[in-house]
Amino acid sequence: MSGNFADSFGCMVFNDSVMSERLPKETYDSLRQSMNEGLPLDPAVADVVARAMKDWAVSLGATHYTHWFQPMTNITAGKHDSFLTTKKDGRVILEFSGKELVKGEPDASSFPSGGLRNTFEARGYTAWDCTSPAFVRDGTLYIPTAFCSYTGEALDKKTPLLRSMEVISTQALRILRLFGNHTSKRVIATVGAEQEYFLIDREKYEKRLDLKICGRTLFGARPPKGQEMDDHYCGRIRLRVAKFMRELDEELWKLGVTSKTKHNEAAPAQHELAPIFASANTACDANQLTMEMMRIVAKKNGLACLLHEKPFEGVNGSGKHNNWSLSTDDGLNLLDPGQTPYENIQFLIFLCAIITAVDQYADLLRFSAASPGNDHRLGSNEAPPAIISIFLGDQLTDVLNRIAHGDAPAENTSGLLETGVATLPRLPKDDSDRNRTSPFAFTGNKFEFRMIGSSASIAPANYILNTIVAESLSDFAARLEQAGDFDREIHAIVSDTMKLHGRVIFNGNNYTQEWVEEAARRGLPNLSNTVDAISAIAAEKNVALLEKYGVLSRSEALSRYEIMLENYTKVLNIEANCMVEMTKRQILPACIEFSGRVAASGNALDTAGAPSRAVRRLTARLSSLTDEIDDALSALETALDRAHHIESLEQDAVYYRDEVCTAMAKLRTAADEAETLTSSEIWPMPNYTDLLHRV
Repeated sequence: MSGNFADSFGCMVFNDSVMSERLPKETYDSLRQSMNEGLPLDPAVADVVARAMKDWAVSLGATHYTHWFQPMTNITAGKHDSFLTTKKDGRVILEFSGKELVKGEPDASSFPSGGLRNTFEARGYTAWDCTSPAFVRDGTLYIPTAFCSYTGEALDKKTPLLRSMEVISTQALRILRLFGNHTSKRVIATVGAEQEYFLIDREKYEKRLDLKICGRTLFGARPPKGQEMDDHYCGRIRLRVAKFMRELDEELWKLGVTSKTKHNEAAPAQHELAPIFASANTACDANQLTMEMMRIVAKKNGLACLLHEKPFEGVNGSGKHNNWSLSTDDGLNLLDPGQTPYENIQFLIFLCAIITAVDQYADLLRFSAASPGNDHRLGSNEAPPAIISIFLGDQLTDVLNRIAHGDAPAENTSGLLETGVATLPRLPKDDSDRNRTSPFAFTGNKFEFRMIGSSASIAPANYILNTIVAESLSDFAARLEQAGDFDREIHAIVSDTMKLHGRVIFNGNNYTQEWVEEAARRGLPNLSNTVDAISAIAAEKNVALLEKYGVLSRSEALSRYEIMLENYTKVLNIEANCMVEMTKRQILPACIEFSGRVAASGNALDTAGAPSRAVRRLTARLSSLTDEIDDALSALETALDRAHHIESLEQDAVYYRDEVCTAMAKLRTAADEAETLTSSEIWPMPNYTDLLHRV
């Protein structure tokens, strides 16, 4: 990207500037109205937009278009069609109609559906999402779309997110109207998704079957140096990594993704990228695009980008911090407390709605972050525990408690932050410190949901957040609309919130065992693994909520339960089979070969009259470990065989969690010790030092 990079920002995006330039004013105004106010799209607009979009894309070198959608696989999909149309005389022309823009038809039976589609029922539809901009990449026009079945059920992650954004807007506007706001037309859930990831050398990555197939190391002894020195976080960025980051920024900027912040994370070879806030829908699209571009740019630079939640045992894993807030279409942040939170009653009503929602539907929020990879990360002193709680900070908690008990507000003593250095400015102190151990922390004018795994789509977390908060806002609005004394009812709402749901507020260290015990006394759920967590989507109260607001129908909700159970067993089955192959074809042969060399050396020393106790001890331990590995391998194969004979999806998932995972752990323990005793010349794969410290 040459010259002023700001001039090139969004140069591959069919954004507002391009639309206003290329579309007739009437068409542009109609399209903008649909986008800004959530109104149905005028069918007459589609043909005009399609022609303009095609001409613009062709001018940027595009030859194809694709309906870009997000099936329930955590990755994106799309089939690519060219703009070519043949004429009777054999000539070809470039055409793209409004019908082709608005609707596509991929094979719905080839994606996870959880019983919504039979294998022999293939028809599905993609529908243009005009609220998220189209873009050109690698000679193809990408059109963001929703994906549904022939019978209308959502088969993707975008559709329920779009539905939930309408729901939260409707209910939030009810509250705003009660407070006298008659100018705001929409309330928009806004999101900024911080993305953590690892970068390792591509050549070493290619030599690790587990990384290529599973995204994480299934074997690997801890390196001499991990992250003990705390010297990687925000430290100097290596030249090779800096080049990757620069090229990634340039590619993302061209595509309109507002990549803002980049730095080294806590673990060696770990890094983070953070964007500027956007609407939840476009933020979700941008995050999917970011993950795709990370992998592509890394490969071009001889690197591999790892997005798994726990690529390396004993080293911090990667998450995705979902910063969520609510803003009006005319620029008001509804989660900004202002200078006097005690007097900002509107803010406190929205805050109480969030507290109520998170407490009532903690299990559903935990479900939104459930994945096999995240099971390795949550609660490991590197990520929040599986217990959902809210951090507000002492000041806001005190404000709510004082209102609830009818006490006068406390004097604001936060004042200025004294640094003790005369040359540094005196800084206004924030209302609260930040709590990196909390899964759901208030950070000034937004909430940071820190539980999502690094490889996951952020859509489920946000459509759950939108829906549960909308439910609380709806209840509050109904109370206030019927209240004889508005101010008294507001205080009653705050009081009820703290009495009934204040248990979910915790401002301390979430990593401690004391908090686990305290949370149990408070009655907070602790869904420590994916199998338990995903059951929340099938719970009757949660199905009823999602169905009430039309975010997910009963069949759509239950399909996601089935899909996630099946995904859990498939992931663990792949990992277990990969361990079996690596053990048989790489680890056992290496152990046997090295044991033979050591034994031969011992025999030579004995013949020379110089017997070695060290050789005898090493030979004995290697022999014992080889047997342990072989026994653990047999136990894992037996567990896998039994799993294949379990017909119930729920029972199969439980068996994989309890039996297969245990067998995998035993095999790894023996193999990792063998690695520490085997010559690096013979060990068949790059070790942790190679992967983490030789980038």
